[in-house]
Amino acid sequence: MRKIATASVIGTTVEWYDLFLFGTASALVFNQVFFPELSPALGTILAFLTFAAAYLARTVGAVLFGHFGDRLGRKSMLLVSLLVMGGATLAIGLVPDFNTIGIAAPFILLTLRIIQGLALGGEWGGAVLMTVEHAPEDRRGWYGSMVQVGVPVGTLLANLAFLIVTGLVSEEALISWGWRVPFIASVLLVAVGIYIRLNIEETPSFQQVREQGAKAKLPFAHLMRHYWKPVILGGVATLSTGSTFTLMVASGVNYGTQEKGLSSNFMLWVVLLACIVGLIFIPVFGRLSDKLGRRPIIAAGIAGEVILAFPFFWLINTGNAAAVFLAYGLMMIAFCANYGPIATFLAELFGAKIRYSGLSVSYMLSGLLGSAITPAITVWLLDVTGKSDSMAWYIAGSAVLSLIALFLLTENRLQSIDQADTAEARVDSGTSAEAGVENR
Repeated sequence: MRKIATASVIGTTVEWYDLFLFGTASALVFNQVFFPELSPALGTILAFLTFAAAYLARTVGAVLFGHFGDRLGRKSMLLVSLLVMGGATLAIGLVPDFNTIGIAAPFILLTLRIIQGLALGGEWGGAVLMTVEHAPEDRRGWYGSMVQVGVPVGTLLANLAFLIVTGLVSEEALISWGWRVPFIASVLLVAVGIYIRLNIEETPSFQQVREQGAKAKLPFAHLMRHYWKPVILGGVATLSTGSTFTLMVASGVNYGTQEKGLSSNFMLWVVLLACIVGLIFIPVFGRLSDKLGRRPIIAAGIAGEVILAFPFFWLINTGNAAAVFLAYGLMMIAFCANYGPIATFLAELFGAKIRYSGLSVSYMLSGLLGSAITPAITVWLLDVTGKSDSMAWYIAGSAVLSLIALFLLTENRLQSIDQADTAEARVDSGTSAEAGVENR
């Protein structure tokens, strides 16, 4: 289990590092490198729209990789997704700028960003299943949370990479070539991830499905015919994880630098330290979910996000460094309670023969609903109202929606994850047996 967990953590760390590296570069340099003839504001917006394109691609990738993951196995798809992500990220580091090849540059960048999204759509679900399907039943939450650690670690490494580069080279050199270094350096992380993943075994759940000849011919079609309710509700239940995390790493950084005059380097350090908090607390809440249940821990985290939505901006508005760190630290702890157990919770909703597809599509749907649109909506709300409270209402509203969806789903923590599919996925509406749930 240690080797399997390590392989999953390293793989997801690489994937999220590559993904958030693009986000950091979008905020700092891409407007000048790929959109130099536009105003700084419009260039930044276009850079962030390119960043958001990956979230739509992630959903497509979830369907694509989910199909082959349920047909061919978890391990093979993990290797393919990591190779695809690594290749796209290296290529981004080598793309000529606008001044060299003109309008082709941003279009190539967009294409590579979409390829990144496709790869991540397949990576996350496979990594979760590699740990959860191998894990002892009383520690599934713990091992599932290990995969989630890849998000703060990947974000931390992406921010750290840019802090190092910006500290070593001039601003002119950063725009010219320095920004490419973190992208090209990701090849080393990819190589380590592939080496480790080559030495792990296929999961017992998939082996059982294969031996019984129970594989679905068209996993996505089977999923949407029998499991559409938990797919949609699972996506909405996970919505707040995307909106809250994007608030911290994108919207909050933009607000702090553009509206409150805080330096970019300071905000990068704030995000970096918040990610260290996440690295500590995600496994803590994952383990607590094994003892107390997934839903109570997740619900507590979502409630915390609602409570902290307004204080988060109030503390940033002070402009005081300690207050900003406090805002990020508290919100990160609430996020960890929400995010730590959610991977295992979603995995337990679906039967083994379509679990890769169900888990991936549900989670990537949440990214499309939350992470992809949060930066644009929060910037628009601030522009229209001029008040940070409008952004807080949006974050709180997203969290409330997630809380409602969470309580429409049934927790399956105490059931064997290897039970065969029987009818429909288990969904408990709390109002009628008709909305009832499949016992895998």
